[in-house]
Amino acid sequence: MTEEKKAWWKEAVIYQIYPRSFADSNGDGIGDLNGIIAHLDYLQTLGIDVIWLSPVYKSPNDDNGYDISDYRNIMDDFGTMEDFDRLLLEAHRHNIKIVMDLVVNHTSDEHAWFVESRSSKENPYRDYYIWKEGKDGKEPNNWGSWFGGSAWEKDERTGMYYLHCFSKKQPDLNWENPKVRDEVFDMMNWWCEKGIDGFRMDVISMISKVQSFPDGPVEDGLYGSLAPYVCNGPRVHEYLKEMNKRVLSHYDLLTVGEASGVTIDEAKKYANNDGSELGMIFQFEHVNLVSGPIGKWTDQKPQLKDFRRVMNQWQYELEGKAWNSLYLDNHDQPRAVSRFGNDSKEYRVVSAKMLATCLHMMKGTPYIYQGEELGMTNVYFDKLEDYRDIESINAFHQYVDSGIVKAEDMMRYLQEIGRDNARTPMQWDDSKNAGFTDGTPWINVNPNYTEINAKAALADPDSVFHYYQKLIRLRHALPIIVYGTFQGLLEDSESIYAYHRLLDGQILTVVCNFTDHEQNCNLCDDPDAKELISNYKVYKAGKLQPYEARVILHE
Repeated sequence: MTEEKKAWWKEAVIYQIYPRSFADSNGDGIGDLNGIIAHLDYLQTLGIDVIWLSPVYKSPNDDNGYDISDYRNIMDDFGTMEDFDRLLLEAHRHNIKIVMDLVVNHTSDEHAWFVESRSSKENPYRDYYIWKEGKDGKEPNNWGSWFGGSAWEKDERTGMYYLHCFSKKQPDLNWENPKVRDEVFDMMNWWCEKGIDGFRMDVISMISKVQSFPDGPVEDGLYGSLAPYVCNGPRVHEYLKEMNKRVLSHYDLLTVGEASGVTIDEAKKYANNDGSELGMIFQFEHVNLVSGPIGKWTDQKPQLKDFRRVMNQWQYELEGKAWNSLYLDNHDQPRAVSRFGNDSKEYRVVSAKMLATCLHMMKGTPYIYQGEELGMTNVYFDKLEDYRDIESINAFHQYVDSGIVKAEDMMRYLQEIGRDNARTPMQWDDSKNAGFTDGTPWINVNPNYTEINAKAALADPDSVFHYYQKLIRLRHALPIIVYGTFQGLLEDSESIYAYHRLLDGQILTVVCNFTDHEQNCNLCDDPDAKELISNYKVYKAGKLQPYEARVILHE
């Protein structure tokens, strides 16, 4: 095998912060930049290398900051540019890098470019966005927005429609226009010159659209799918190569693209080893394993065999060709321990540790979502008014109001899969509002904060936090965890996820029991091997206890 090209971001552990929910410093109920600064010591103690900061730019906040009205300014809720500069300085003093969330598939409809664009057909900014005439008195085509309803909005001033793949307040930029690309690349260079350390690129696989804008296949009887015509479009790799040439290649950056609808073959282009596009991408196969009659909205749990098949396939196929990103949850996904593990009182801690072991020992760069290191769980809101997420609220009304789904079923689906499960406030201690704010939090705190919180975790040497800390230390110490090749084991098991990592004659063996029952397994019974980490203090020969994980190293 050819030796893996080394890079700092391959050896790093990334921690995603959703600023609105992390820590509130001024009592307004909304997390902010100064709240993050106040907890840098905590993150340094955990041992992470990089913070990925969800959007903090100026925004009217229709989609929690993913609708940007000014790329070179900070949202009032979060503070000022001076606060950001201080965060960057203090993070670097703590040996922590900062990666910004880059949202350039679309802007806010309150961005100055769109305000100009919609003012008249002759405006110089008109072609910064995607405008089309209606067809037969209706929308230009049948595309449905990812957030429900049509993907087209008629603007009465000019009588034309603009495309919005997400909210109608998020008009899509027209990347076919070279002036748009100039603006985006200039803005990116501006942030790089400030000293940031990389970009996580929101829905970057969607920036190139099929220019014939055909009708999409109808899946739910309401609107056609736009995915085949906006995901991995005809010029996306051309645009990213241009971005790389004009921006990324001039700095030592971590770059990761959120790639909706990406295939393994496409991923090899986005994150190729020649470095001409991005460092890595986020794929979604493993978090989209179950779906019901209305797509993602279901209360079904993914099966281990399906999960392993997808994860192993990405490990095998990208080997020597591209780099994997490793994650189980983020701001758009439910809590990992609730989805893939067991969040009951009996098994929450041990299954959270097992999931972390399974993920962090794979080949790729691991991502921790805030609170994951505490074993935070889904919140299970039982009233629609407790939800804040536009996607969840729109989906409820779309499917319940039309009679497609019963209200009680839809609430169950939101409890299982809704994005707000990840967006409840970070649980710092057992004081009021989990120590997140002195005010009224923008979204309710998970009631289990009195048991699950950072203060308790730091005081307990057997906590999920200290287990993550050890996993991170191992990654920093052992090249085999970063650069070793992957070899799947027990690939037909319905209970155990096991694999080897191989490097320079060393063999790392990882075994994880994904069930609440004891399983027969002797893969880690070698008395000559060194145990690196386990989530049980007492080992049973030939057995794996419920949600047990073990990692051993053969020198």
